[in-house]
Amino acid sequence: MMSQTELPTVSEIDALKAEIHTYKKLFSSVLDIFNHTVLDAIMDSAVSHIVENSQLGFIVFLWRPFQNREDISIKVYKNCEIVDTQFHLETITPFEHFFRENPAPISFAELHARMNKHEVVDALLPVNPELVMPVQSPSGLYGLILIGGKVQSEVFSSTGLAFLKQLMAFVSLAIQNHLNYDHSLRDGKTSLYNHSFFMTRLNEEISRIKRNSFASSVIVIDVDSFKCFNDQYGHMAGDRVLEHIAAIIKQSVRLEDIPSRFGGEEFTVLLPNTCAESAWFVAERLRVSIANVHVQWEPSLPQVTISLGIFTFDESYDLTAGEIISRADSALYESKRQGKNCTTMWKPGLQFQQN
Repeated sequence: MMSQTELPTVSEIDALKAEIHTYKKLFSSVLDIFNHTVLDAIMDSAVSHIVENSQLGFIVFLWRPFQNREDISIKVYKNCEIVDTQFHLETITPFEHFFRENPAPISFAELHARMNKHEVVDALLPVNPELVMPVQSPSGLYGLILIGGKVQSEVFSSTGLAFLKQLMAFVSLAIQNHLNYDHSLRDGKTSLYNHSFFMTRLNEEISRIKRNSFASSVIVIDVDSFKCFNDQYGHMAGDRVLEHIAAIIKQSVRLEDIPSRFGGEEFTVLLPNTCAESAWFVAERLRVSIANVHVQWEPSLPQVTISLGIFTFDESYDLTAGEIISRADSALYESKRQGKNCTTMWKPGLQFQQN
């Protein structure tokens, strides 16, 4: 260590400059990553900065998109491009205890040894990562990030490895923060948006429409004869029906649309900047898709159908969010009155009816 009268040497100054440069790069990368609010954009940004600074062979993100299910989503990057892969992982649950006790990044070789070559770790062998990094949440493990070795079989320098670990710690935090926030907006059973978020977005859409000349639409959906699924086949069967319908709704709408579980067996979809004709097309596509797909269960379930009501509004309407929902509900109950498994568009004179 230098005394107070000693001046730093040229090599020491150069080392400090290099360290400052590294931290500037780290800060710039982290700032860019945290500026993104969509999970895919967070991952794309992270990969771009990691590849730029470390020349990695590949990066794999694995995460749970649903709070209450074991489904695993996987994205694999080589360079900065997403690539198709046959890699599949059934569960990350066996990693929960290990990373609760050891929350830091770890080499794959050490993880393999310390988990006693557990079969779930063996499942990572086709990827053969160099580093495994956990994405933690207050309630457990959200996912894993698998880091491949450097291209051309180069070895990580100590400085490069330290930079990578620091950057990936921030990437993990950015993903964790996004998933925490996203889960707070979602219904735990279906992963659609919850009632509260839907109403917030509907109020925002009402305000937006008052400043612009366009129409938006709301679809209200109710599962026909849902009580019989719960009463005759059990609540687990009823849950399966709701999950099945939610998956079809999610696949059938645009990114800017807001599909939600409004409560019980009722769903809603907000269609921004969508006229009545287009909303009718979306509703009918949903109705036909659900009526044509069989929900797997033992014993076999009756065919699932839905009834739908649509209300389209623009700046000429002076309605609250609750009044918009009530009009779509009026159309829905007219569909029920007409025999179910149909769609009704609200029109003046249609009265709200209890089922």
